Amino acid sequence: MFTLAMFLLRSCLGVMILLNHGIPKLANYGDLQNNFFDPFHIGHRWSLILCVFAEVFAAMLLVLGLFSRIGALILAIDMSVAVFMYHQGQPLKNSEEAVIFLVGFVCIILVGPGKWSVDGMTGR
Repeated sequence: MFTLAMFLLRSCLGVMILLNHGIPKLANYGDLQNNFFDPFHIGHRWSLILCVFAEVFAAMLLVLGLFSRIGALILAIDMSVAVFMYHQGQPLKNSEEAVIFLVGFVCIILVGPGKWSVDGMTGR
């Protein structure tokens, strides 16, 4: 049962963040690159590139179960920025989705991807 639960958590979170956040940012890259949220003052474009890397490439790693903890860590950092910087001072309803993603990614970091993953099959 644990294996199924981890597979569902890992694959569902990865697919949802990829389809609902990563792909739209990648598709609208040209429109977003000049005014994307820049919390670390590295430039709007570089902040967007880091966010797309997390929400597309790290999400795909998570779905595959390949380097899952690393992918989950990258996504947890991405969601931490969303929760604690982008939505700072806003009502909880505005950051609810990011909080749920953050908690899910932290769970994957703590317990691993499960047996139904590339990592699980290789013994990592």
